[in-house]
Amino acid sequence: MPKNLVIVESPTKAKTLARYLGKDYEIKSSFGHIRDLPKKDIGVDVQMNFEPTYQVPPDKQKIARELKSAAKGSTVWLASDPDREGEAIAWHICNILGLDPGSTKRIVFHEFTETALRKAMAAPQTVDMKLVDAQQARRILDRLVGYELSPVLWKKVRSGLSAGRVQSVAVRLIVEREREIKAFTPESSYKVTAVFDARDKDVPAELSERLDNDKAAEDFLNSIKASSFKVLAIAKKPGTRSPSAPFTTSTLQQEASRRLGYSVRQTMVLAQRLYENGHITYMRTDSVNLAGVAVSAAKQYITSSYGADYVQVRQYKTKSRGAQEAHEAIRPTQIGTLSAGADSAQNKLYELIWQRTLASQMAPAKIEKTEVEIDISGRDQKFMATGEILRFDGFLRVYGGGKDDRILPELTQGQELKLKTASALQSFSRPPARYSEASLVKKLEELGIGRPSTYAPTIGTIQDRGYIEKKDLQGEPRQLKEFILAGGQLSQRTQDAVVGADRAKLLPTELAEIVNDFLVKYFATIIDYDFTARAEEDFDDIAEGKADWRETLKRFYEHFHPLVEKAEGASRAEAMKVRQLGKDPGSGQPIIARFGRFGPVLQMGETPAKDDKRAAKPKFAPLPEGTTIDEITLEQALPMFDLPRVVGKTEAGEEISANIGPYGPYIKVGKKFISLKEDDPLHITEVRAREIIKDQAQATANKTIADFGSLKILRGPYGPYITNGKKNARIPKSTDPEKLTEAEAQKMLDEAPDKSGFRRRKKK
Repeated sequence: MPKNLVIVESPTKAKTLARYLGKDYEIKSSFGHIRDLPKKDIGVDVQMNFEPTYQVPPDKQKIARELKSAAKGSTVWLASDPDREGEAIAWHICNILGLDPGSTKRIVFHEFTETALRKAMAAPQTVDMKLVDAQQARRILDRLVGYELSPVLWKKVRSGLSAGRVQSVAVRLIVEREREIKAFTPESSYKVTAVFDARDKDVPAELSERLDNDKAAEDFLNSIKASSFKVLAIAKKPGTRSPSAPFTTSTLQQEASRRLGYSVRQTMVLAQRLYENGHITYMRTDSVNLAGVAVSAAKQYITSSYGADYVQVRQYKTKSRGAQEAHEAIRPTQIGTLSAGADSAQNKLYELIWQRTLASQMAPAKIEKTEVEIDISGRDQKFMATGEILRFDGFLRVYGGGKDDRILPELTQGQELKLKTASALQSFSRPPARYSEASLVKKLEELGIGRPSTYAPTIGTIQDRGYIEKKDLQGEPRQLKEFILAGGQLSQRTQDAVVGADRAKLLPTELAEIVNDFLVKYFATIIDYDFTARAEEDFDDIAEGKADWRETLKRFYEHFHPLVEKAEGASRAEAMKVRQLGKDPGSGQPIIARFGRFGPVLQMGETPAKDDKRAAKPKFAPLPEGTTIDEITLEQALPMFDLPRVVGKTEAGEEISANIGPYGPYIKVGKKFISLKEDDPLHITEVRAREIIKDQAQATANKTIADFGSLKILRGPYGPYITNGKKNARIPKSTDPEKLTEAEAQKMLDEAPDKSGFRRRKKK
């Protein structure tokens, strides 16, 4: 039996360590946290000084038994991750195995390499209880918020909702940004550009100021028809561009999104795999520091690959207080390894990390910028022509690339220039940009809210809960005016443009706005940006031994719990944004817009009391597409109660109706539902509805290769297949699906493996 037991967090890490340690070492995985607060109970005794009750979850009990068995007679080495979560996992393992945290060997290393492992084992530590206490404080505080605040939302808004210290602040940021955008009024201005002739060479230039309106743009171009132009001043300015610091967790998430299109969650999964397989250092870190061995390796590689001129060794300073827990930035474990990862996605992320690390130790790029000021006779404004030449690429050789040189022809001060063309193009000011996953991470980090390990799960949670949707925005068409001066003649034309188009932006749902408004009203201090950031500072104080974790929780709870009690008195109507729009002209019944059980809804008539069984029940209708509870008018609401609307009949005499459902507008024929992509259910005609039904029937017919009654051969997105409605069988490429008989198809279906049962993925 091995004399030593090394316990890590994941099976992948166990496999990696097994390659480095001999037969005297047994490697076991705890599969993350082996002990936690109970799922079905708050698990915190507030009256007993916030004493937590930890349990081994049912799915971890077998693992706990295996670890206990393996630990008997062995020296235990705790090798969980080098952060607060990892320290807490090590402490929980000590409790499970009956070990003393003050004497059990705890090894910390930031890269899964044999060198780092041997170094850590040569100088083992013990469990750092200050870090454990900081993790406990965070876990318990978040449990208190979740278990006391979420039930308030269940009563006042909708069951199944959740609130959290960080997730609710993230939702608030997105809601408030969307309201800024809706309240924004774009202002028009004109950008004036010109092309001058300098000895048969073009000099592009731009007016030094924007013009306010059509008249100003037209008047300016008319005024310079007879103007003369000359070079007033030439300035050449040397400049530099310096590389960015090596990656922290948040900057890696942002850059992977910008360059590779990866989501925050995807980036962290890929980075975890690279780390566990020994390719990169620990991927949850606030530090931008690089170890001396990494700096030396980078210097050597740059010198040999690009030359000594490209080397500039530097260390970056970390701003975050919590960064001392993870001593390094994210970097390759071996700078000489240019490619790593089990698939292309991992490989691309590794290459990004490698490039950023190497660039951080390279010389700045050197740029020469030329600015030419062009005088306009009779006017105070000036045209400016700029050129930029990259004199030395430096770190851009590896990371970032460079823009193409903008080269101006040789000009001299006082030189006369001839105007070839000038134009004034209309533009509109833009509202603040909607958040993407990457820009939300950047904002949370700027505000000091959350920590690297929290960003990915937080953004995932607010999407899973239906608070936030990630959407591609199509934009709106807009015509821009342009005035053009050429050959002494002024003309005007319009340009078609699309404004507001964007990809993968985070938009709040109506549910998010309702929950956010309720929380802001009753829990303003809890989801205050500064308060949430101060909580992180409190955790840092605990981790540094400057504060007691129980006292910190006590101060928080004494402020928080009275707010919960006050919110219990709020009316459901207030929380649900119930809004009276007016009355139905025919019945006199009130028309109400509110948030219902399944989302925004219109209601005609009052909701009767529970004990009043004779009262008429109200009618309900969906909101028109593109409207919200805050914006909808009575005129928009009334026609919605005409739905479902009988449109007419098919040629066979079946009734056609139109309506709006949870997935949008549709028409119904018999038991068939056909989505409407462009047509309005309130105005669609019988003729148009028949066309859509016919097109749908044709599409279905094209999909069907053979119809044997209950057995069908269909065309699918992944090729032809056989189905009986309950089971599917793929048809091999070597088989012609159109020649299959019913018996042959039935045989293939019978021989196909049964579809595995659906298993809901457990949330971490």
